[in-house]
Amino acid sequence: MTPVEQIFASAPLVTDERIYRLVRLPSAAITAGAGLLAEIGTPFSALIADRHEVTLVLPQAEWEMLGARLPDAEQGALYRLITFDVPLDPALTGFFALVSDILAKAGVSILALSAFQRDHVLIPADQFATAWGALHAAQQALRGEG
Repeated sequence: MTPVEQIFASAPLVTDERIYRLVRLPSAAITAGAGLLAEIGTPFSALIADRHEVTLVLPQAEWEMLGARLPDAEQGALYRLITFDVPLDPALTGFFALVSDILAKAGVSILALSAFQRDHVLIPADQFATAWGALHAAQQALRGEG
């Protein structure tokens, strides 16, 4: 087993049972988007800004309450979160390659997000059970349990 496979096989998979909304804002709306995320203060949210757009990931319940404050927002799909709850060295190579390969073979699309020490995948809500099962089965196979 490779070092990446060893880490993956031992990584607890965690989900929070929440539904998340992907939201697109114009690039000029970064302050409004950041303010909204700061206000809700949930344990998982994200803001990604590039020269073309601002993307928010936030719980659907909070979006329903506060989304009207961002009239230029474009709503994307609904997602569920899976966190690989193990600290990962930023120099580690191949972790997401392994995860994405497992999920691609299961027919699951992903949005991959990395924090300072942990990696996360957002899974389309209607594919969550398939993804969860595929990841657990892959871990068991690597550990010789299946």
